[in-house]
Amino acid sequence: MKHPSEPNYVPALGYHWLTPYYDAVIGATTRERSFKLALIKQARFAPGHKVLDLASGTGTLAIWIKQHEPQAHVIGVDGDPSILSLATNKAQEARVSVQFDQAMSYSLPYLDKQFDRAVSSLFFHHLSWADKERTARELFRVLKPGAELHVADWGSADNPLMRSMFLLVQVLDGFKNTQDNVSGKLIPLFEDAGFIDVRQRQTFSTLVGTMALYSAAKSV
Repeated sequence: MKHPSEPNYVPALGYHWLTPYYDAVIGATTRERSFKLALIKQARFAPGHKVLDLASGTGTLAIWIKQHEPQAHVIGVDGDPSILSLATNKAQEARVSVQFDQAMSYSLPYLDKQFDRAVSSLFFHHLSWADKERTARELFRVLKPGAELHVADWGSADNPLMRSMFLLVQVLDGFKNTQDNVSGKLIPLFEDAGFIDVRQRQTFSTLVGTMALYSAAKSV
């Protein structure tokens, strides 16, 4: 994953000019409300939890987490300043307090063992394998012992139709980066970073492929 100023940086939807349309496209094609609410339920946020939304994009998931658990401290982090501006405006319109920081996923500006939960939605498929590994290790570093990671991203296709539909995502986001997801490599990725009890929890069939929800934990 490159810095936003570098030519190989992969923004939301693959191209910077598509960023303003991100919410509309994701909402129309991915069953966003269904899988993100399922991810929130899966994560079991509690009062006082410090929550990191990695690659928070336009802030939808971070805002919904804060609305679900108002007493959680929710921080969204993303590398793209333009999309963080959209997220900040959305949080203000929703009248919720969410902190948004700019940073790269493999170099997070947080101390060790800071968060009770980390979540990520539709992000890992953007990364090269090396940056996936670096990012997974960073998530492990900033989570407290006993904390949990919950991820929603493209997974192995449930059927041939879902595999064919996913070709559109691969055209936009790159075949090499996205192939790790459809090849089922996210579970061993998180295990190699040190997480335990890594598993795929459920899947959703969408207009552009199979959405998978994963969970992992950091040992006490």
